[in-house]
Amino acid sequence: MQKLLINQGFLQKLSPQQIQFIKLLQVPTAELDARIKEEIEINPALEEGQEEIVKNEYDLAENDGNEYEESQQDDLDLDSYLQHEDMGGYKMYGDGSYNNEEDREFPVATHMTLHDSLFQQFGFLHLTEQERFLGLHLLGSIENDGYLRRALKSIASDLVFTQGIYTTECELNRVLKMVQALEPAGIGARSLQECLLLQLRRREQSDVTVQLALQTIEHYFEEFSKKHYEKIQRRLGISSEEAYDVLTLITKLNPKPGSVEGDDDRSHYLTPDFILSNHNGDLEVTLNARNAPELRINRTFSDMLDTYHKSDKTNKSVRETATFVKQKLDSAKWFIDAIKQRQATLMRTMSAILNYQYDFFLDGDETRLRPMILKDIAAVIDMDVSTVSRVASSKCVQTEFGLYPLKYFFSEGIATDSGEDASSREVKNILRELIENEPKRKPFSDDKLEKLLNAKGYNIARRTVAKYREQLNIPVARLRKQI
Repeated sequence: MQKLLINQGFLQKLSPQQIQFIKLLQVPTAELDARIKEEIEINPALEEGQEEIVKNEYDLAENDGNEYEESQQDDLDLDSYLQHEDMGGYKMYGDGSYNNEEDREFPVATHMTLHDSLFQQFGFLHLTEQERFLGLHLLGSIENDGYLRRALKSIASDLVFTQGIYTTECELNRVLKMVQALEPAGIGARSLQECLLLQLRRREQSDVTVQLALQTIEHYFEEFSKKHYEKIQRRLGISSEEAYDVLTLITKLNPKPGSVEGDDDRSHYLTPDFILSNHNGDLEVTLNARNAPELRINRTFSDMLDTYHKSDKTNKSVRETATFVKQKLDSAKWFIDAIKQRQATLMRTMSAILNYQYDFFLDGDETRLRPMILKDIAAVIDMDVSTVSRVASSKCVQTEFGLYPLKYFFSEGIATDSGEDASSREVKNILRELIENEPKRKPFSDDKLEKLLNAKGYNIARRTVAKYREQLNIPVARLRKQI
């Protein structure tokens, strides 16, 4: 109860602008366009469009000081609204490069079609002109369920006769592998078998169950499709429990990566909030803000205050109208300021993460990830931990080697004998390896795992071992025991 009262007291101290900003900060890029349209619908003082440079029709300085002096509680401060240059539009921006007409017409909504998502992801890759042309042609040949059913030989022939482009099956296959690296996993597969293999290859390769699933689909797919599970178990030489885990993993894969149940044509896909580019080792991050329109104050509403200032201020109806107009103008300005603050905060946070994890972003090598907690980034950008948490929990970045949620880069640090910190992800990988290689008839207890990790130089407590084991979905020792 005391905590609730404290939270309520905190919320009451926040200004309307701060509340507006907090709410907008948590909105994903894919939903921002809809949120802006919603605000425009409920607030006629806000509209889309470029800033208009219009001369103020009324100069406040011309007042002779004999105007009606409002002494009521709802007095209006007109100065900030009569200065039209302060009410200019605000163009949503990324790095300053999205201000041409072509970018403004970029079609993004809360839903993206499969092909919209694929074309957008493909545009982030650094390719030759030939590779880009072939890739776009392959993307156009992918069907709604995510499969590429046309033979590469047929596609190559079409390109020669219709486009005058000469290519080989080998070259097309190489570009197809780039397409198959896009999201969602399994896209561009030419068969169900290839589709499942593509998805399994995205999983943790050190996981024994994943390895067995790969062998099953790669070498015993016919038996799998005919549900000859006992035959697969015998050929792999595994226990019934292991076979069950393998089949459970495979059946959780998506046989139609281009479709979402009940929504085949218009599926939900992650839209990156940030785009990371690597220019010969020089990393650059930009904000994906193309789905946000230019915003400005509605000119008609701003002119209403000019009219009010020249009217009879003793008239109650006129004053009520002016109060309504001022409230809407306040709300519109607050919303525009919150959008600006949202973008600035996103860029500051992502830039700090980029600098902190620079080595990882160079090539995507997971072993280069440094231990990093929310407090580390909050200290760098001089913001509250809760602000960083809101950004990290709902945003993602597009890199040349995949789409990553920002929370992926945060992990605890474990002290080592060398005096340095190792990320919890590194420790979990070693913990998984220890359990995979343990004696099957006498699996390691958490106490034993603690000692083994300590012997490897990781200063970790038994309760932390238990926590990591549970996070890896690994049961306790007695349930891992095999007779």
